[in-house]
Parts: sequence; structure tokens; C-alpha cells
Amino acid sequence: MAEPPASQPQTSTTEAATTKITDLDEDSLAHCATYLSLQDLSNLAMTSKFLKKIAYSDSIWLHRFSLRWPLEMLSSSSSGVRQAYLDWRMALHQFKFADPFVLDLYTEARHFDNILLDKNDIIFSQGSIIRMMKTDSFLSGGSLVRMSDHNARITCMRLFPLNETSLVRSEIQREENVLVTSSCDHSIRLWWKGACHRCFRGHNGGVSTLSDKLLGAGGVKVLASGGEDGTVRLWSLSSSGKRGQQALKATLYGHQKPVSLMSVAGHKPSLLVTMSRDSKVRVWDTNTSSAVRSSCCVGMTSLPGAPVDMKCDEALLYIAAGSSVVVVDLRTMRKVNTVATCQPKLYSFAIMASKSLICTGGFGKALLWDIRRSQEASKPKAVTELDGHMGSVSLLHMDPYKIVTGGLGDNFVNAWEIDTGKQTNSLLCNRPELGNTNIGCSAMAVNACRIATASYGESQGLVSFRDFSGAVRPTSSKCNDDEEEADVWKFWGTQTYSDSDGSNE
Repeated sequence: MAEPPASQPQTSTTEAATTKITDLDEDSLAHCATYLSLQDLSNLAMTSKFLKKIAYSDSIWLHRFSLRWPLEMLSSSSSGVRQAYLDWRMALHQFKFADPFVLDLYTEARHFDNILLDKNDIIFSQGSIIRMMKTDSFLSGGSLVRMSDHNARITCMRLFPLNETSLVRSEIQREENVLVTSSCDHSIRLWWKGACHRCFRGHNGGVSTLSDKLLGAGGVKVLASGGEDGTVRLWSLSSSGKRGQQALKATLYGHQKPVSLMSVAGHKPSLLVTMSRDSKVRVWDTNTSSAVRSSCCVGMTSLPGAPVDMKCDEALLYIAAGSSVVVVDLRTMRKVNTVATCQPKLYSFAIMASKSLICTGGFGKALLWDIRRSQEASKPKAVTELDGHMGSVSLLHMDPYKIVTGGLGDNFVNAWEIDTGKQTNSLLCNRPELGNTNIGCSAMAVNACRIATASYGESQGLVSFRDFSGAVRPTSSKCNDDEEEADVWKFWGTQTYSDSDGSNE
């Protein structure tokens, strides 16, 4: 009988063939990387030395440049194509160009109380009226949306993510924002797509301010409002019903004067900091459950001088009041340091915590301060002066690239490099056709490469929108501040541009 064939030897483990990303062709990887966003490219470069080399490939940055500015040529600098692209992008954010897309809108001759930029939408208020202009469609016949549900002056306007309210219906809508406004008519209104969807009432006087962020973590978000009645009220934006039934979650008592400023703590999203007109500061833990709502107050302090502005950065609170900016530790409520002084008084204040810089608006100039130097010195000293303004600098904007300054007494707003204080541009925000007036810039909003300014005269008002994201003609070394150059900008309206690269990156 024949013996069965011997069985084949078996190994205990079988090695499977694997392919690592480093085995792929570098040109193929670079081509795939052209589909990544700027943030994703940055993340890729931090992964490994090999992928950093891929992320820095010239082909990627030449491709990005050709998509963003198809009619321009990018000349490689000694530091490489990537750096040349980033330098160009930074110059756009710093308004270093003379040919932005410009759109002027003439309105009634009245003071502008608020102005916001929501992507390419401009939202502004005059008295009790809100208007919204969609810049993408306005030139092609789009209409100006007028919202008139309030019946008294609008005191504050905020933009919040739609997905933190009950209005979101689909995944597509999650990138949209809702507008929330407060008014002297005792009400708060929530707007979306040009219509009022909620009306919140509860204050026994005008509503003077709204929190700069929504309170709370997770899915349940709460809006805080401060009123002329000295109360702080907490509202749920997820409540249903046109009139916001059951939206009022709590009323916090403690202030003796009208509440003028609010800011949400960075290190704990349930902490709300409020400041009243008598410069008394209170910190509230909005998660505290108590029948006596004044017990929600977990900290208090006060400062001399009239309130100007305040901002939270993690556990630190920066308060601008009177002629100084003081830092308070929210964990102990102790005053840590005075980081800026401006005599005879402050008119405005802004902070860029990531760069340890603050900016204060005074009379005729703004001052830039380094927080670290101010902490080491017995008396704070400004790093540089941003001068040349007429009157008080009551309008300030800071972002990682630039500072923008303006005020009621000046017909121009000025842009400055944030790291050096060097002036990059001077933009006219008033026009002779507005009539004889001493009003310069009434309101200002800046978002990445875009800026909107509002001014008015005896005969009419003007909202001027500038978008630098598609600009290609750099300014000269001397800022263009004469009327002739300003008129060139005013009528520069034929240039097309793409926002596909996202100047908000």
C-alpha cells in the first residue's frame, strides 16, 4: 500500500508584504499633497523629516500660487518657493497692496453703531435698523436685506455658529453663523438668513451687551446678556418657539449699575466675567445650581476709571479702564500687573495673546505693548507708537498679521505690521460727496484679507468694503494717502478673484 505524500512544512507566522508611505514615489506624494489645505500641509510637515520634505516641495507651492493668482508669476526667493508664497500671503493679510476689490454702498446719513463681516457678508446697524449686504451677489443685482424688527437702537451684535442653536437642520448648514442682537427696546433677537427666528425678553430695561462667546461645553450652549437694570441673564439658544419660550435659564443679581462689558473665561467655559459702568467686576460660575442666584458669583474686584474693554485669555483677564490696562488672575482675583498706561485716557484696547502683545488707542496715536516686558519693568513702556491719526483712536483690530486703527476724527484707517509696527497702508473711509462733516470712521470690521469701514456726513452714509485676497499690485514704500490714489481704489471694480484658497487659513 502506497504511503501518503509527506505534508508540506508550515511556518508559525506568515509575513505579509507591506507598503509604507515612504516607499511611494516623492513626486506622486507631492501631487497628492496639492489637494491639502494650508493647515493640513503644516500638519504633514510636522509628522516626519521625510514628509516635511514632501510638504516643502516647490511643485506644491507653485500649484497653490497658480490657483490663487493665475495671472501672476511667483519668483523664487533665496529661501525657497514655499517661503515666497507665504510672504505673498502675509502681505495680503497686511493690506500691502494698492488694488483690492472695492465695493461702496451709500446709505442714510446716520451714525453706524455696529458692523460685522461674516465671510463675504457685511452686516451693520444704524439706530434700530440692521442691513445685510451680500458682496458676492450685490454687483450682479442682489438686494440689500433690511431687518427692522427692533424698535430702538441696537446696542450689540454677535455672530455664533448655527450648529450651537436649534435652527440647524442639515450637515451643510453647520458652517453657517447666526446673528444675535441686543437693543434698547429690552429685547434680544436671533437672526438667520435675513429673518428673525427668536425673540428673548426678560430685562427690565435696555439690553446693553452680549457675551463674546457662548457659555458651556458640549451640546448645551448658553448666551449671556447684560442690561441697564444691572442684571445678567442666561439664555438657551436651543429653545424652540418664535418667542423663545422657556429660553431664560437664570437671572444673576449683584451689579448696582448697568452692565457694560462681558467676556467668557478661556480656561473654563462656564465662567462669565462681567463689568458694570462703575468699574465693578464680577465672575460668575454659570454651572452653579442655586435658588439664590447671587451665590453664582465666585469672584469680585474693582478698578479706577471708566470701563473701556476687557478680554479673557485662559485664566487671565485683561481690563482696560481709565488710563491703564490691568491683568487679573481669575483663579485668585488678584491684580497681577499693570501692562499699559495711556494718558490722559484710553479710548480702545485689543490683545493678541499668542504674540504677547496688546494695543491701546489714545489721542492721535495708538501704542503697542509687549506684555512680557511690562511684567519685568516697574513701569510699563510702549514698544512702539502708531501715530499720525487725527483725534482719538477709538477703533482697533489685531490679528496675527496686522493692527488696524481708526477713529471718528480721522478720514483714514491705517494698517500696521504687528511684529514691527511699520505702516503698510492707509485707507480712505470718507468721501467728499457725504457732505461737510468732521466724522471720520464710525465703525470698522476686519476679517483676514477683508475690511469694511462705515462713515457718514450731512447728506448720506457710506459703507466701504475692500477685499485684498485677489490683489496683485503692491503698494509703494510710502503709504498712499492722497486723494488721487484713494479715487483709484474706489473705482477699481473689474478685477475678478477667487476665494477657493480661503484667506481665513
